[in-house]
Order: sequence, then C-alpha cells, then structure tokens
Amino acid sequence: MMAAACVRTLSKVGRLVLDTQTSAALAPRISMRCQRRAYGTGGAGFRSRLSLAAPVRASGTVLGCAFLLGGGFGLYQTLKLTLQRHLAEEKANAPELGTDLKLTLYQYKTCPFCSKVRAFLDYHGLPYEIVEVNPVMRQEIKWSTYRKVPILMVNGMVQLNDSSVIVSVLKTYLVSKEKTISEILACYPEMKAKNDSGKDVIEFGNKYWVMVRDADADHLYPGKDTRKEEIKWRKWADEWLVHLISPNVYRTPTEALASFDYIVREGKFGTFEGFFAKYFGAAAMWIISMRLKNKHHLQDDVRQDLYNAVNDWVAAIGKNKEFMGGDQPNLADLKLETKLNNREREANQMAENLENEKSI
Repeated sequence: MMAAACVRTLSKVGRLVLDTQTSAALAPRISMRCQRRAYGTGGAGFRSRLSLAAPVRASGTVLGCAFLLGGGFGLYQTLKLTLQRHLAEEKANAPELGTDLKLTLYQYKTCPFCSKVRAFLDYHGLPYEIVEVNPVMRQEIKWSTYRKVPILMVNGMVQLNDSSVIVSVLKTYLVSKEKTISEILACYPEMKAKNDSGKDVIEFGNKYWVMVRDADADHLYPGKDTRKEEIKWRKWADEWLVHLISPNVYRTPTEALASFDYIVREGKFGTFEGFFAKYFGAAAMWIISMRLKNKHHLQDDVRQDLYNAVNDWVAAIGKNKEFMGGDQPNLADLKLETKLNNREREANQMAENLENEKSI
C-alpha cells in the first residue's frame, strides 16, 4: 500500500512538472501566431521567438524525466529496505529454520524409518545432506558401533540413532532452543534389552517424548490430551502399522520379486549384490512376511488388516480435524503418512513391473 501511494504521488508530481513546463513553452507560440497574423510576416522577429520556444520545451521535458527517474530510484530504495525489514522479521519469527545445524543423514532410500526422518526434515525446512548406505557391506557407517539406519550426524560431532529419537530430539531443539543437541540427547538414554526371541537389542528411553518446558508444551499441545494422543499414535505406527506393511508388500513370490526389483534399483547395490538381493532377498522377505502374518494373527487377506488400521486412524482424527494434530500435522501424522506413502510407492512400482511382465 505504501509503495502504491508513492507511485501515485510521484506520477502526479511528474505530470504537474511536465504540464507546467509545456504551458510555459506554448505561451510564446501563441504570442508568435498573433504577431504573425498582425504583421503578416515571418521575418526575423518571428524566427527569434521561435528559437526560444524549442529550448524551453526541451528543458521542461528533461526536467520532468529527471524528476521521474530520481523518484523511481527513491521508490526502489524504499521498497528494497521494506523487503529487507520484512525478511528479517520473518527470520526472527521462524526459529524452526535451524540454519545453525549441519545435518547428514545416513540412510537406505526405501527404508520407511529413513523416510520418516526425511519427512520431518523436509516439513520443518531443515537442510541436510544424504549418504546412501550399501545395505550389504554398510561401509558408509563402518565408523559407527550402531549398525542400523537411519543415523543422523549433527555438525559432524553428535550422532543421533533411531528414527523416533531423531525426530523427538530435533523437535525439542526447534521448540525450546534452550539446550544444545548433546544436552537434549541425554534425555533419551540408550538401553540394552531382549526382544521376544531373546536376542539382545538396543532401546531408547523416552523416545516418543518432546522434552520442552510446560509453557512450550501448552503451546505445542493446546488440547488436554493432545500430547498423550500424539505419543499413543506414534507408538501405534511403530508397533502395529509397521508389521502390516511387509505382509502386504510381499504377499506372493511374484509381488516380492517385483518389490525387490524396485528396492535394488533405488538402493546402492553393486551388480552382484543387486542380483543376490533381488532374488534371495525377495524369497527371504516372502517367508518373513508369512511368519509375521502368523505371529500377529493377520487375516488370510492381509489387505483387510491394513484397511482396518487406516480406518482406525481416520476414526481417531474425527470429522472436525484436518490432522491428528488439529489444523497442522503433528509427529504422529508425519510418521503415518511417511510409512503409507513409502509403501504406496513400492506397491505402484510393483504393479507397474507386473504389468510390464505381462506385456512381454
């Protein structure tokens, strides 16, 4: 609005200057016409008056143009300063940009847990570099005692493991800005435990909690049970939904092979490794999917269990909210969408591969 007002004012003043100078230039011409009619001559007197009219008219035009150019330059400087001030205010009001963090993500492209971390980083506008890890040799993470992905390195010094821990630590940092990443990480202790098969595994305490002050928590979780619901559904995605994915993607040997064809092409495999992974990996995952189906008591048509899970999610959101987090996605929304979208891409590619095989 201010810029528009300046333009209008400058235009009016410019026109006024031009009109004034033009009127001054026309005055001698009127006088000259009268004299010519009176004396019936175009002699020396007339030519002298005519020679005076041209410089006056030219100087008026030059003055008006100079005024407009000067005003335009002034307007440009005003707009430039206004824009710079606006960008500075936006930066001050948007601490989530986190430009002080240098992030490097070690991942498998098709891993749903790695996709979850990427979705969080992308949603919050955090720049990061990706290192694609070879799933067989894993030379890219040989320096780490933690041998799973995703791994997120912060500023080349702090290592974050486990997708849920990574998300919780970064969210805490973005909201509070009071502690360093290292200080926040101490709230998520690494613990050794045994799984159902008696195998030693590493777990992380508090991994679904965002560690913020009460004042920040009230802003982040405005509803009474908002925080509890976010934690509940983050756990649900990791402990239930994820177990429905493999039985649905690797339902048959043909679908398992088509899915691994996509995984090998998108991942970092050598020629021999890719061949081995495609055929032996597909066979192994088909067998594992059958075991998961029996272990979790899934229906013969595993699609129905997946549909039921999605229906449970939609029912929990209700009709009056856009997301589980309300008007904006929360951490549970990002997790669920990532898992489903990642497997949807695999399913679409699998269907495309099957279609190509039929045409051949």
